Amino acid sequence: MKNISKSFGSHKANDNVDLSVRKGEVHALLGENGAGKSTLMNMLSGIYTPDSGHIKINGEEVHFSSPKDSIRMGIGMIHQHFKLVDVMTAKENIIIGQRTNFFVHGKSLTKKVKTLSDQYGLDVDPDKKVYDMSVGEKQTLEIIKVLYRGAKILIMDEPTAVLTPQEIKKLFRVIRNMKERGCSIVIITHKLNEVMEISDRVTVLRKGQSIGTVETKDIQVSNLIEMMVGKKVDLSIEKEKFRDKKTLLNLDEITVLDGEGKEAVSDISFELSSHEIVGVAGVANSGQKELCEAIAGLIKAQKGRIFFDGENIVGKTPRDIIRLGIRMGFIPEDRLGMGLVGGMDIVHNIILKDYQNRPGFILHRGPCIKKAERLVEALDIQTPSIYTPVKKLSGGNVQKVLLGREIDSSPKVLITAYPVRGLDIGASYKIYELLNEQKRNGVGVLFVGEDLDVLMDLCDRIVVLCHGEITGIVDPDKVTKEDIGLLMTGKTEEEVSA
Repeated sequence: MKNISKSFGSHKANDNVDLSVRKGEVHALLGENGAGKSTLMNMLSGIYTPDSGHIKINGEEVHFSSPKDSIRMGIGMIHQHFKLVDVMTAKENIIIGQRTNFFVHGKSLTKKVKTLSDQYGLDVDPDKKVYDMSVGEKQTLEIIKVLYRGAKILIMDEPTAVLTPQEIKKLFRVIRNMKERGCSIVIITHKLNEVMEISDRVTVLRKGQSIGTVETKDIQVSNLIEMMVGKKVDLSIEKEKFRDKKTLLNLDEITVLDGEGKEAVSDISFELSSHEIVGVAGVANSGQKELCEAIAGLIKAQKGRIFFDGENIVGKTPRDIIRLGIRMGFIPEDRLGMGLVGGMDIVHNIILKDYQNRPGFILHRGPCIKKAERLVEALDIQTPSIYTPVKKLSGGNVQKVLLGREIDSSPKVLITAYPVRGLDIGASYKIYELLNEQKRNGVGVLFVGEDLDVLMDLCDRIVVLCHGEITGIVDPDKVTKEDIGLLMTGKTEEEVSA
């Protein structure tokens, strides 16, 4: 890709970007949120068309007007959120959308999928339904899907975001197998330790421009960060220990049902104290969402009790629970689907939580305007103005608005679910600082996260979930990341320590 530029209105997402990927290499693409990584890859996969510049595959210039053109040239993209049909089998997902007789394949398709799987060291059952698959199996299926279509250049967007350490090791083995067979793999990720482990070269983007391409073996993590953000950044996470703790939240054998009436959380019991950050680890859909929503009163626990300051809050409304001092900064996959209204500005999103505390019928915007100005300055929220709709802000700044609003209300318990999902390093560490500051102020923080390295560095204890049940509550200073990974797959503490 040479001198690639792409604008959306007045915003220049890519500005004369260069990217060259060699045959049989793993090439990492790094940059902060809004640096232009996704836009660049969307042009390579045919979703967008460049305003200027050119793309060459094997020395031949190509022009993509749709993803079909890109697929035809051997390019396959594996998105962070899988594009699979749950009720179909693996082999049905593989051929869906292709110009082929859907019912003809049968045994021949099964044989072809197994041959392809063996060739690249992949492990998938062609006749298994997607809804019966683990997260790792779904990702393997996505890889087979693009390889089946003849892809030789694979783009992987945040491929390890929801995998256990064991699944990540397995994925890296698969990537190395593909590399040995001549495939080129482009990985978009925020996890620098994985970049150093798996990539051959790294290209860094900053503010829509390519800063440079370096050999991974010749560079340090600190230098990569400096290339990404334009200055030196301290990446240490502080973990203070406090003795004078008081139990704030006590969950006693809580059972919660999901939308289909199945048990999402089963007989969960644990405590959260002041001056403490308790992490929650688990593969996707292990009950994390339902656990948070039950504490916040958004859904009612089917069984059990939740004590806050000694009072059972099961059955109370979310407004009652907020008044008691529990605030929830929940960051779902749809970043603006819960907590903030995308079309509203920062001021009006603050009013959403404050209006019921105002006397009378008339809303006085003055205090909310002052609060918005204070939050923008304190959290370094990058916004043209406090009146800019939040949907126009980058993911990191949206997150800061949401957490800043919740923190500003002086909660006693703060529930943060995936607060740094998809954020760059600078924004993530700003949020870790905010949470540590709350801990110092005596707040109890429940931190649901995906990155085990961060969970171990930030949290005082980690509650590990598997299929809605607690498989262990561990001290991160006394276990390894691999131990937590085993607990996430259903092993007990006794089995892990044996």
